[in-house]
Amino acid sequence: MHETVALTDLLGSPVFDPSGASGRVREVAMRPQEDPLRVAGLLVKTRRGDRLLPLSVVTSIQDGVRAATLIGDWEPPPGPEGLLLLERDLLDQQIIDVHGRKVVRVNDVDLHQESVNNHVVLKVGGVDVGARGAVRRLLRGLLPRFALRALLRRLPPREIPWEFVDLIETDPARRVKLRIAHERLAKLHPADIADIVEELSPEEREAVFETLDEGVAAEALEEIKPRLQADILESLDSERAADIVEEMDPDAAADLLKNLPEETTEEILEEMEPEERHEVSELLEFRENTAAGRMTTEFIALQPPATVHDAIEKLRSFEGGVETVSTIFLVDEQNKLLGAVPLSKLVLATPDTQLMSLAAQPLISCHADANEREVSELFDKYNLLTLPVVDDDGRLNGIVTSDDVISLLRSKL
Repeated sequence: MHETVALTDLLGSPVFDPSGASGRVREVAMRPQEDPLRVAGLLVKTRRGDRLLPLSVVTSIQDGVRAATLIGDWEPPPGPEGLLLLERDLLDQQIIDVHGRKVVRVNDVDLHQESVNNHVVLKVGGVDVGARGAVRRLLRGLLPRFALRALLRRLPPREIPWEFVDLIETDPARRVKLRIAHERLAKLHPADIADIVEELSPEEREAVFETLDEGVAAEALEEIKPRLQADILESLDSERAADIVEEMDPDAAADLLKNLPEETTEEILEEMEPEERHEVSELLEFRENTAAGRMTTEFIALQPPATVHDAIEKLRSFEGGVETVSTIFLVDEQNKLLGAVPLSKLVLATPDTQLMSLAAQPLISCHADANEREVSELFDKYNLLTLPVVDDDGRLNGIVTSDDVISLLRSKL
């Protein structure tokens, strides 16, 4: 069984050693790389200067902190590297509530207190992001303790368990030492990550994108408003930016790079792998607001007499986005578009069925120069999931997907 003590109640508490010498608690320190929950020690202001009191020699924190060793035996505090100071690094800071999928501000920190082998153990239980923590800090010292406690009992708690908190570390000098892995953040839907990132400051956005896996970062970046996309990518070094752009759908990557200064775009392209660079560079040549400007070059195309079995094998090795495989396309040796087979028909057909016999009629396509209005009208008229884009000779250049059209329509609102 544990008791809960608020960080702000602990700060400023008197500290006594066995001789009666005293000091006051200035900070509560953790070493997250050693233990992400446990408090390592208290930073105490004494007449001899600041000292770090290890929690392993603290016997009580009721009505003042009691230590089992003399102040003279306490070490001077180490440098800032490796230490997480709860008041400095958490209070009033924005953090990511990965459980609630939002950004919140920390008003207080709840510490769970236990007694183990005659010394105190403190662990971070959660962060207070509600009125209770704000009122406690505002009225502390202005009201008698019993009156403040009575008032706080009337306020409903609003606490986020520490396990659902992701720290946003923005200081490059401390990031490697202090960063707590953004594993839970990475498990959120990319759209939720995008909503969170859009609430952060530029420095915090950069910090988050520096820690996310490239694939997760790419998916999240595609969900963010275009203006912020460009700002985030420009804030990263060209190598990191290239790693993320390589994981994006080629059409989304091209749209993003078009919004960057030409010099920045060139730097990112130079860092990209040859195959991805070639795909994106081709799309950059097409005019915006056209079918070609909206299309992706990731799709599955086979030549007759390909069968359902061939299509399924191709699907198994396909690394493109899920939204691009709702249709399998058929082309001749010159890459001219011959037909389109909905994925739903593959499920119902036998493995040896030739794809050409399953092709939808009529075959709907558009020219690369078709404007966005024409593209939207075709999707609406024929209830399309994908639309093939062809050149003057009928060769398949790419496809426009339904999510591209949704993004287009949203941008017009």
